[in-house]
Amino acid sequence: MLLPLLRAYSWPELRHHPWRNAVAVLAVMLGVALALAVHLINASALSEFSLAVRAASGQPDVELRATRGGFDEALFGRVANDPGVALAVPVLELGTNALTADGRRVALRVVGLDALAAAAVTPSLVPQPARDADRFALFSPATVFLNAAAREQLGQTGLRLQVGLKLAPVHAAGNVGAPGAPLAVMDIAAAQDLFGRDGELSRIDVKLRPGVDRAQWLRQLALPAGVVAADPSDTGSRVNQLSRAYRVNLTVLALVALFTGAFLVFSVLSLSVARRSQQFALLGVLGLDAARRRQLVLAESALLGAAGSAAGVALGTAFAQLALVLLRGDLGGGYFEGVSPQLQWSAPAAIGYGLLGVFASAAGGWVPAKQAERLPPAQALKGLRAERPGHRRWQLAVGLLVAAGALAALPPIFGLPIAAYVSIGLLLVGGMAALPPVIGALYDRLAPWTATRVLPLLAVERARRLRETAAVAVSGVVAALSLAVALTVMVASFRDSVDRWLDVLLPADLYVRAAAGTAAGDTAFLEPAFVEAASRLPGIRRSATQRVRALLPDPARPSIALLARAINDPARELPLVGALAPVPADRIPVYVSEAMVDLHGARRGAALPLLDDALGLPKQPESRFVVAGVWRDYVRQNGAVILNQADYRRLTGDMRMNDLQLWLAPGTDPLRVQQSLREAAGPAAPLLDFASAREIRAVSLRIFDRSFAVTYWLQAVAIAIGLFGVAASFSAQVLARRKEFGLLAHLGLTRRQILGVVAAEGAAWTLVGSLAGLGLGLAVSLVLVHVVNPQSFHWTMDLLVPWTRLAALCAAVVAAGTLTAWLSGRAAAGRDAVLAVKEDW
Repeated sequence: MLLPLLRAYSWPELRHHPWRNAVAVLAVMLGVALALAVHLINASALSEFSLAVRAASGQPDVELRATRGGFDEALFGRVANDPGVALAVPVLELGTNALTADGRRVALRVVGLDALAAAAVTPSLVPQPARDADRFALFSPATVFLNAAAREQLGQTGLRLQVGLKLAPVHAAGNVGAPGAPLAVMDIAAAQDLFGRDGELSRIDVKLRPGVDRAQWLRQLALPAGVVAADPSDTGSRVNQLSRAYRVNLTVLALVALFTGAFLVFSVLSLSVARRSQQFALLGVLGLDAARRRQLVLAESALLGAAGSAAGVALGTAFAQLALVLLRGDLGGGYFEGVSPQLQWSAPAAIGYGLLGVFASAAGGWVPAKQAERLPPAQALKGLRAERPGHRRWQLAVGLLVAAGALAALPPIFGLPIAAYVSIGLLLVGGMAALPPVIGALYDRLAPWTATRVLPLLAVERARRLRETAAVAVSGVVAALSLAVALTVMVASFRDSVDRWLDVLLPADLYVRAAAGTAAGDTAFLEPAFVEAASRLPGIRRSATQRVRALLPDPARPSIALLARAINDPARELPLVGALAPVPADRIPVYVSEAMVDLHGARRGAALPLLDDALGLPKQPESRFVVAGVWRDYVRQNGAVILNQADYRRLTGDMRMNDLQLWLAPGTDPLRVQQSLREAAGPAAPLLDFASAREIRAVSLRIFDRSFAVTYWLQAVAIAIGLFGVAASFSAQVLARRKEFGLLAHLGLTRRQILGVVAAEGAAWTLVGSLAGLGLGLAVSLVLVHVVNPQSFHWTMDLLVPWTRLAALCAAVVAAGTLTAWLSGRAAAGRDAVLAVKEDW
């Protein structure tokens, strides 16, 4: 019975109101398209990145990895001669910079291995000599084999690799099949010789004999300090964890449009049910029971959702393909730089997001469906309709808001702020449920002020008497505005915190570095002779250095960063969170980032044994290190530790430096100092990066804005959808009020006055919607700033409310709503008043 009713009753209704229904379909379409596009982009980039990592790591039974740069290759002899080992492959992995023949610098990963032994474990890394190459090129010194990305970016001739502040020429003699970012493979002995790593390895890939128990073998092996056993799957896990929080948050933001679409479906169908109440009543009298009426409205909402989802899947696929071409898989987070993935379309993902769109639309149609179900046929046939009392709505709203507060206090689930996301959803739904009583209470207060003014009286009394209708009309814009306000506050708070964080971390006038990232810190470094010469240049008042290293204390997690620098006054020189803890005289103070607290349990005042292990220091009963303080780090979300440089050098003997900070004498020209530094570096001058504190700040904030560019765009989409919803709601209501306007004209109101009433209603309703959206948005922003960000990225920030920007946003919404109502009223008010009233005779 439902299908004939859909064809005979619902389909003409949907077809005769294309503009109103198109808004709901558009909202669902954009929500599905954005969510699917983000999923496809991230899945394609992550798949390509993981494939490259797996190809370079191979598939051994166990990996023995260095917790820092490398370990003594004597361990390889023990492992290779172990009776439980079928095959052991030594590997030296390095990050460096390559200079092309035309002087361009490209980040390059270098892998040194035994090509003959590696074929059984990492076949994609086995070198393939070129046709004109020597047959012994596999073992030749200063000879590399490049993957496709390296050949494309570097070419085949004139290559030089950075070693400290020197450039080592190399010869490209062939290729390797490993995908991903630029990669070069060398013979392991040649790599050790080229980079000065004699007797050092980064990892050993081990194939065990059949029947050998991995855990028992590792216990018998008794690994030395500075070496950990990793499962091959840990590599993929580390890659996934690097970007998981960013990907999840971006997907949630993409669903903002879909969430707004559900409210627009609710708005559209609520107005449709109210307008067709007499028709539903007639169907009830003719035998259509309440359950069938509910099913009929739900079917209409599902049809809207299905149309929007089908278009959204197609549009999302196109968005993803375009983004992969233009952005190469990186949506601003910087996790997949150097990767050029191909679109990997997923039918399950498309079906899943399509069904999500249908579900969201059906959820938006549930309340209108219940209204159609509870419709009293006798009263509705006479055109009588009373709004339901709102005391139960208050109870529902309060219950949802209390539940939202309780969920916001819960810890992360599986490392993600899942409870916080649900809390935000309940906050928004609870705020929507409170709209009718809030509107009624507000206009009850305003009513006495308009009692003597006819036009304001008509606008306010309609809002008072039809508070449910007013709530329906502005629900879409409230949902969109609240989310836009929340994101605006969150981004402004984050940017302000980053700005003040840079103030603390950039005290010097000029910064010099030889490596663009932590990965190349052990290869691209500043040599002591250059640092000494730089500190003696004219115009240099003071200098300081920093050593940056990547440590892998837990092979199942991404590496952490160790920063060795001079610390004189940590309270002034570090962006600390909270007070400093006392450190015993026989212990070494360290300062950990907030991510270290969340991910590794590095509490203030507690010992930090993982640093002893990661640095490969001899074991002792108690850790040498104590956490003296916690600091904010907006760069390394996987954790960072700051250690006094003198302590680091005493413990490790490592005198290398990656960053040089220079304080200039008053009146010194920074450009002249940079030129002097280039002359001091000689042929290695192209390897140096120079930047002033102002330039670093500008670049950092530009990267920040780029990272949140997608967020800004999603905000704009949500607001646009909400305003379209307001336009559709007012258009439907105004066209349904022709009789009312005709009666007002008979009572003596001019066309201008009628339009004034309609515009006043639009202003009144969108003003309440803006205030409600502002309040809800501020509540959601508290959850985003104080819960979602710390649980997702393991850093905190200070709340900053940009009142001017928010006021302008709310004012724009009110102005747009008022203009929409006025434009919608022109058509209805312009009709012949006599004919409009005659319809009731």
